[in-house]
Amino acid sequence: CQRAPDMVLVPVRYTFSQRFSVPVEEAFRWSVDYDPEDFSLMGQEGTRKINKLTEDTFILEDARRTPEGVLEKTRLIRINPERRSFSNTHITGPTLHSQFWYEFFPEGKRASRLEFTGLLLYPCDRELTKKEVAVLAAGEKKTDSTIWKHLAKAMEADLKKKVSRKRR
Repeated sequence: CQRAPDMVLVPVRYTFSQRFSVPVEEAFRWSVDYDPEDFSLMGQEGTRKINKLTEDTFILEDARRTPEGVLEKTRLIRINPERRSFSNTHITGPTLHSQFWYEFFPEGKRASRLEFTGLLLYPCDRELTKKEVAVLAAGEKKTDSTIWKHLAKAMEADLKKKVSRKRR
């Protein structure tokens, strides 16, 4: 799609689950403990500036290297600890107002899973066919689920180290 003055926003919806070999409370806390080095954990190259507005609200200013150049996005993060969930809304960048929901559930006492729901508002110079939207959704799902596979490995390794330290 090309950007044009009369562009439309195409809603691209997708979901996936990610399992973690750590208890749900630990997985949730780890996931909302933002750090400038987060991109390295995601298997990507980028920078992150974290602005804490309140205990449960953050602004993340991200710049990520892509084949097309540096992609900058600012995200509003709203955490709901009671539901072990958070939302991520793009407030600047090419997919303005896109929103993503993350909710964590127990899988027994020692494991958990993330249920991810994405709504990408994709700017385009025309409406897309259902097939074109499905292709976009599949690509976004693949990219985001790969990021969470990397984060799951990092989380499990990090939390395993902390347990080892506590036992000593």
